[in-house]
Amino acid sequence: MLGTLLLQSCSTTDYGSYFSDYEKNYKKQVDYRNHSVPRLGFRLYAREYGVRDNRPTFVLMHGFPDSLHLYDRLAPLLAENRHVIAFDFLGWGNSDKPVNHDYDVASQRRDLEAVLTYFGLKQPILVVHDASGQPGLDWALDNPDRVAALVLFNTYYGPTPTLKAPEAIARFSTPGLRRDISVWMTSHFDSLWLNGYRKQIARFISTPELRETFQNILGHQSLAIRPAFYALNRRLPDEVEKRRMKTAHLASFPRPVRIIFGNDDPYLNAGVAKELHKQFPDSELFLLKNAGHFVQIDKAHKVAALLHDFPRQSGSKNETH
Repeated sequence: MLGTLLLQSCSTTDYGSYFSDYEKNYKKQVDYRNHSVPRLGFRLYAREYGVRDNRPTFVLMHGFPDSLHLYDRLAPLLAENRHVIAFDFLGWGNSDKPVNHDYDVASQRRDLEAVLTYFGLKQPILVVHDASGQPGLDWALDNPDRVAALVLFNTYYGPTPTLKAPEAIARFSTPGLRRDISVWMTSHFDSLWLNGYRKQIARFISTPELRETFQNILGHQSLAIRPAFYALNRRLPDEVEKRRMKTAHLASFPRPVRIIFGNDDPYLNAGVAKELHKQFPDSELFLLKNAGHFVQIDKAHKVAALLHDFPRQSGSKNETH
């Protein structure tokens, strides 16, 4: 087995040119402003879309193992009539990647705070996906008067009966020799990491014509995010368990909550969405058909329509589209 893995890792495909061309074309087609957000001596990369007005700003947060590019399709649609901020957490995307940094949920929460301070956002709409659910919901629970609303895309918080870790997350978050070998191998052989990464990303996107694009651009960025990825995974079981008791506080959250999940996600699945819907009794739940873990990629236009007037727009408490 080890020999096979080594043979698979003899060469690495370079997606740098693809990524560069993609960025140039995206910039030609989409109006956004780049920002460098100071964060205790480091820098967070952020993009600002749309024009600020008297309505709450959408703050888009990514999970792992991805970046703000997760919102490349959705952000311009929201920005047609709203103000939008997307950013990369420290250790991810185009943000700084300090060595020996303590990459955990508390660090991600401080990243969020730095972004809110930099843009002077008083009552934003926090949009969380995947692992950003924990820092985003933690901050919202502690600062309900500073949040206009919450949007949850295929995310998690505490233990949930139907929650299933994606294969790559399970491999790197389960303590033991298998995890240790996996970390060593993927740290030393770029192509082994990229092969596994592309396979996992493919399972997150239900739309075939979009799959290769995001495999390539996220795959290119993924080589540099490995330290943060390993660190967050090592802490993942404990971080989930720590929030077992905190889930009771979700019921008293006073702001609007809209839950929009890709119905085809086998991991952060419809069962997780329904459980969150119970935990936020006044929330609205939308399960989108033919959409997977990356619902904001698969169904960008549908998601944008659901958020067009949020939080003022009212809708059904539980819908499948």
